[in-house]
Amino acid sequence: PRRMVPRLWGVPPPPAAFEQRRHGILTVRNLESPFWIGNLRNSEFRCLVPATAFMEWGKVDPRDGKRRQCWFGTADHPIFAMAAVWKDSEVPSFALLACEANAALRAEGRDTMPVILPPEAQDRWLRGDWKRAAELVVPYSSSLMTLRVSGPMTDGAAGGAAST
Repeated sequence: PRRMVPRLWGVPPPPAAFEQRRHGILTVRNLESPFWIGNLRNSEFRCLVPATAFMEWGKVDPRDGKRRQCWFGTADHPIFAMAAVWKDSEVPSFALLACEANAALRAEGRDTMPVILPPEAQDRWLRGDWKRAAELVVPYSSSLMTLRVSGPMTDGAAGGAAST
């Protein structure tokens, strides 16, 4: 059965990179990186991060010159899951997988987006072999996404990781 396990968002960097990067690594972009490949290939370390929306900084608003907060959700599911991997190095933590941005996020100036998994793909991510799971690292359809432009969101987004 699935279970909720609280973890911090942001995996501590490898020791060799610590001097350049003092904050956690939030996203996995290079699926071939030696830092991630063991966690990606071993389904035990793959997890889901539930969310109602995620925020990306959008383009600058021409009226006030400030970047807009763009909250993206899914039109087909009020709660959705993003693909992630977890590590228990010094700190129990996770990082979201990122892929090329879909048209909705590119329209806001973004190059990447979190990997959103439809319900029928979640078990493959959690339990499938790496070759099949890697096929899920694709942009979510723009036509199935919602966008809300606003200030700080009060109803929250991702806060933990679920794994099997």
